[in-house]
Amino acid sequence: MGFICFFSLAINAQVEDRPLDSIQEKLIIIEGDSLFQASIALDEVFIFGKLEFSSYEEKLRYYILKRKTLKVYPYAKLASERLVALNDSLESIKSKRKKKKYTRHIQKFIEEEFSEELKKLTRTEGQILVKLIFRQTGKTSFDLVKELRNGWRAFWYNTTAKMFKISIKEEFSPETVHEDYLIEDILQRAFAENKLQRQKSVLDYDYASLTNKWSQQQKQKK
Repeated sequence: MGFICFFSLAINAQVEDRPLDSIQEKLIIIEGDSLFQASIALDEVFIFGKLEFSSYEEKLRYYILKRKTLKVYPYAKLASERLVALNDSLESIKSKRKKKKYTRHIQKFIEEEFSEELKKLTRTEGQILVKLIFRQTGKTSFDLVKELRNGWRAFWYNTTAKMFKISIKEEFSPETVHEDYLIEDILQRAFAENKLQRQKSVLDYDYASLTNKWSQQQKQKK
């Protein structure tokens, strides 16, 4: 507390010795905050271009993809949050036995939390969810199951998923897969419109650069 008071007095002393206009030009005073800030951190803002489609079929595919993406994104976001919480908790547990016990407990909790809702997903919705989980965690669903259980369990999950034409080894690659870019575009527009709560991807790519890339490729096809 003493340091904070001293720092505040030092700031006040500097303010009193300087013209108000010069201070206002360089500093921003946040209401309710006793400190001065030279700038305010703002969220990244994208200027979205008008959606254009070469055919009615292409437009229809986009809006079907949009409906499915908006539906499953909250599950991917929640899965990412649960994984972060799990890893944070495991770091504080030293015993391997207790770690395994805690992991099984969380796994059971997640399965109970998700299972009934996930059963209602269609095949394509399930595949989009697998991609979005990779977007949020940087790991495939296969690897996550492998970490939480064991390799055989992950193999079994993958084999079962293949019966429904879903690969839980699927990654999210908006740089090379056009549908993945469209999913990212749908998410960014939904974030901007506050239709979805933003959760930054752990993957390293730039949405604006991707937009320019895919726009150029689409123009070359016409």
